[in-house]
Amino acid sequence: MLLKVRMKSSAYESDDMRFRGVAAGVTGGAGSAAAGQQSVPRVAGGGAGSPQRLCQAPQEPDQALVPGGRAGSWAGYRATGVGAWEWHMDSGLVCLDGPAMALLGVDPDTYDGRVETWISHVHPDDIAWVTAGVGKAVSARGPYQAECRVCRPDGSTRWVQVRAQVESDGDGNPFRMLGTAWDTTRARAASDGLRSALRYMSDGFLSVGRDWRVIFANVEAERLLAAQHDLTGRLLWDLLVIRRVPGLEARCREAAAGTTPASFDVRWPDTAHWYRFRLVPVPDGLAWYFTDITESRARQAGQEAAERTAAERAARIQDLASSLAEAVTSLDIVAAVADRVLPPFGASGLIIQVVEDGRMRTVGAVGYSQPFLDLVNGPVPDFTPVADVLSRRQPSFISSADEYVRRYPATADVLGVCGKQAWAYLPLVVSGRVVGLCVVSFARPRLLTGAERALMSTLSGLIAQALERARLFDAEHARSQALQRALLPRQLPELPAVTAAARYLPAGRGMDVGGDWYDVIPLSADRVALVIGDVMGHGLPEAVIMGRVRTALQTLSDLELPPDEVLAHLNDLVYGLGDDSFVTCLYAIYDPTTSSCTVARAGHPPPAVVCPDGTVQFAQAGADPPLGVAGPPFEVSELPIPDGALLVLYTDGLIGSASCDPAVGMGRMAGLLRALKAEGLDRMCDSLTRALLPDDQQRPDDAALLVARVRATAPDAVATWPLPEDPRAAGDARRHVRDQLASWQLEELTTTTELVVSELVANVVRHARGPYRLRLLRSRSLVCEVFDGSLTTPRPRRAAWTDEGGRGLQLIAALCDRWGTRNVTTGKVIWTEQSLPAPSPAAASAPGITQERAVPR
Repeated sequence: MLLKVRMKSSAYESDDMRFRGVAAGVTGGAGSAAAGQQSVPRVAGGGAGSPQRLCQAPQEPDQALVPGGRAGSWAGYRATGVGAWEWHMDSGLVCLDGPAMALLGVDPDTYDGRVETWISHVHPDDIAWVTAGVGKAVSARGPYQAECRVCRPDGSTRWVQVRAQVESDGDGNPFRMLGTAWDTTRARAASDGLRSALRYMSDGFLSVGRDWRVIFANVEAERLLAAQHDLTGRLLWDLLVIRRVPGLEARCREAAAGTTPASFDVRWPDTAHWYRFRLVPVPDGLAWYFTDITESRARQAGQEAAERTAAERAARIQDLASSLAEAVTSLDIVAAVADRVLPPFGASGLIIQVVEDGRMRTVGAVGYSQPFLDLVNGPVPDFTPVADVLSRRQPSFISSADEYVRRYPATADVLGVCGKQAWAYLPLVVSGRVVGLCVVSFARPRLLTGAERALMSTLSGLIAQALERARLFDAEHARSQALQRALLPRQLPELPAVTAAARYLPAGRGMDVGGDWYDVIPLSADRVALVIGDVMGHGLPEAVIMGRVRTALQTLSDLELPPDEVLAHLNDLVYGLGDDSFVTCLYAIYDPTTSSCTVARAGHPPPAVVCPDGTVQFAQAGADPPLGVAGPPFEVSELPIPDGALLVLYTDGLIGSASCDPAVGMGRMAGLLRALKAEGLDRMCDSLTRALLPDDQQRPDDAALLVARVRATAPDAVATWPLPEDPRAAGDARRHVRDQLASWQLEELTTTTELVVSELVANVVRHARGPYRLRLLRSRSLVCEVFDGSLTTPRPRRAAWTDEGGRGLQLIAALCDRWGTRNVTTGKVIWTEQSLPAPSPAAASAPGITQERAVPR
């Protein structure tokens, strides 16, 4: 039921004067009337304090007073307990409806409608700001909204939300205020609880308005911002600590201008604390959350440090694994461990030992004296860290010399020789078998962490695998070197016509056996066969092929075959080895009596001739395809070689590489030969190989080099006579022998030589054809040669007791050191060699006599 109460009031001359009568305060009530409608009639004769009932029904409030409401929706609001009130300013009449009465706890029968009675229900602390808000709304002819406390007659306090609108008359003067009111106690309790939770929560919270003034700050925010008083209403940028955080204001303004939350971490000034700021844009400003993340950052930093340590550990393992993978020999393993393990741990010493027949042998060491290494080699004594590690197969770590003395007092005297203060003994285990020991030592006491010990244990496994592989390579390398030494000449022969030096350079690491070879083969009449060849590829199969070819070539050379026939036989041999076998070869025969060289080559680079005046020429001898694909006949070239000149034979591995064309390599070789022509042969070989194949460059192929200095036979050391083509030839031959040996002061050989020459000439006269010729050659031996025009080769045979002939060659073999035959362009030559008698001092100066050692056979 709506009550209308006339309030005593004076007429108002102005808006302020109208409100002055209730300036003491007006709080919410209930009433309802449409805007611009006539006021409810006054009560006739009604005085102050005498309430009268009004029977007229209240009108519904304007929909503007219904939050979010629509026309005709007031009935729903009344059902929720929302009351209405109406205040007539000209008469001072205040009207309350039933829900408004119930909200205030007013009894409709006793409520007198006076302003004092109405104000008495407002909480004393809220009266001032409530009346001030009403005055502002009246002056502005605008809306009014407030939430205040009301005191009920039963002593309870309720929170009431009031919303009202001031209406003006036709002259624009305010004459009425229509409003609603509802109970917000429960919502206010929840809000106060939330506010209290925000106030005392562990994280900081700050709410700022659009003008950047603080609306709310909890205790943690006040502490963080070092505020001595309440922050409410203060400008955020006036706080000193805010200004000391670089870039904070710019980030705040950027977040407020956006629509999405922003987060970032800040280290707070003058502290070691880190905070995570979360800025959330809200309609009225910015909500700012502070979270202390110091501990989480410390945990994160620890985790990152652990991850970095793990990454570094993995990198070290990978680095060492890569180095060990590239290491070939045991010494390479020691070098890799010294470079990759000692520096990261700050170690100063390293010993790697292997176990062989119960004894320890040092493979390599760093940072130790030789007397100490000699001391640790040999049987392992008991009660030592080495014995413990080998028996338990577990690493042992000793952090100081004192700890060593406590654990192993029996061997404490070695510390003075060792010179170290801490040790890590790491067993090297492969497939459950201890193959050795790795000792990492330190110059100062060192306590390794658990992670460092685990890393060293992991590295020891890599070292063990690599060391075992390297030991197998070392053994294979030793066998390869032995095979290489067996396949190549151990030393070159010293011959009257040739002085030679040679070098063999294996290919890259791990390929120490190859297919390149060279040879110097003495022939009859001081002639020399110079050979160099290359089996395409490198490795044990190629080395085996090279050994077979070299053996066959030496056999063919003993048959005194010319170069083209030698290559033809070798071609058949290589062709029979398979389709994938190819061999290049150069075969040259130097004849000192004619100062010429007969050359045949199959797919091989041409020889170089260095004349005494320094001129370098590459022989333009024809080249046939490599052996295995070539077809006889092979082209033969005659090269004149001056006395004292150099004949240089080489394989393509010396002049060609991945970065050098063979033609360029030959040009470089020619320049080097001109510069080195006066040096000794060994020094020349070393200089050539160093210049053409530097040690710091990987060699893709093996290489061979043979340098020979030739010497022509002195004219007075050779004597040649034609013989008649009849039986008198034997007598003439004996006479020539007697006269020549007398001039050479070799009378001791006269009888034997006459008998040999007589037998040879008699045989060719009987079994061959002319022309006949006799030649004597004095060198380190006496050579007797009989030439004829027949290609028939004499063969020794066993003669029966009744045979008249067949004993001539047996006699020659008994009287001479060697004998044989060789073919020439005009027929053949039968030759013999006899050792010279020891020269007397007087005969040593005779023409053609030289002091030469016998050719090693």
